[in-house]
Amino acid sequence: MVTRYETYKLTARVRKRKRAIEIVCLREGGQRPLAKDDIPLVFNTHNDLKLIPSFLAHYRKLGVSRFICVDDVSSDGTREYLLSQADVDVWSSPLRYRDARRGREWREALFDRYGGDRWYLNVDSDEFLIYQDCEHQRLDNLIRVLERRGEKRLAAPMLDMYPIEPLGSATLGANDHRMPWEIADHFDGVGYEISYTKRAISITGGPRNRKFAHVLELIKYPLIFWDRNCSLSVSIHQPLPCERNFGDISGVLLHFKFFSDYREKIEQAVSDGQYFDGAAIYRKMLDDLQKSGEFDFANEHSVRFSGSRQLLELGFIAPIPFASDPAAAREATTQT
Repeated sequence: MVTRYETYKLTARVRKRKRAIEIVCLREGGQRPLAKDDIPLVFNTHNDLKLIPSFLAHYRKLGVSRFICVDDVSSDGTREYLLSQADVDVWSSPLRYRDARRGREWREALFDRYGGDRWYLNVDSDEFLIYQDCEHQRLDNLIRVLERRGEKRLAAPMLDMYPIEPLGSATLGANDHRMPWEIADHFDGVGYEISYTKRAISITGGPRNRKFAHVLELIKYPLIFWDRNCSLSVSIHQPLPCERNFGDISGVLLHFKFFSDYREKIEQAVSDGQYFDGAAIYRKMLDDLQKSGEFDFANEHSVRFSGSRQLLELGFIAPIPFASDPAAAREATTQT
């Protein structure tokens, strides 16, 4: 684990970087302050209209009361849809995603503007948080458990989801009332590696690794208590302070990249060049696609997603002791 002195040096370097760069975020209509009991969610998005309605519905059900979004020049109606939602604050930036250190500087700017010493959800618009009994247990109950255990963030790897049928038939539209896991409903049940670095947990594997040899870091910390010591500038996968990164892996982020518009999305990512290393991963995917003509992720280890209990039984997530929290137990009983 990184020592406190090493963490101090990293934090000092990050703060120097933050002082050197001014990130301008502009919201139409002005900023609305958060209430003490608000559960805010900060996210970035770009042309994700097909997912936005289900994304908002999922997190509203979990108890999110305010969505704070940076829209990265969407052209598919995403921005207009978000502006029509009463619980969404929409921001824009003169910087593109890549120039804002793949969105990390946007996120930090928003944490600073809305205020620290509180819990935030910190995700992308294609990531859906799942934890034990999330079908009934809201985020405020989860936060109480984490606070009782002295933890200030939740470790949760991305779990890439894909349909078992040809991708061309996996259609999800903005007016579709289904959740994305009803369409891209499978994941790899094996083939992951976990290790512990000095700074954080590390998890690799999944269908993109299996099919394209992409060694991607899957771990994230989507639920985080943000205070003046925190920073994402080293890496979204290794937030500072590093000593907070080693709690139980008690959640996953269902990650949705592959629907019928996958070819268009890959071509856009390559031409836009906003992703890591000039979108090298997407260039490899496009090359493979041009050779094969179609992607098929299914294999003998594909598992159909059925809910949080399944992930608990398969060992993807650690149990959360909700039952030992009397307030959480009472609230869960009244909600079911």
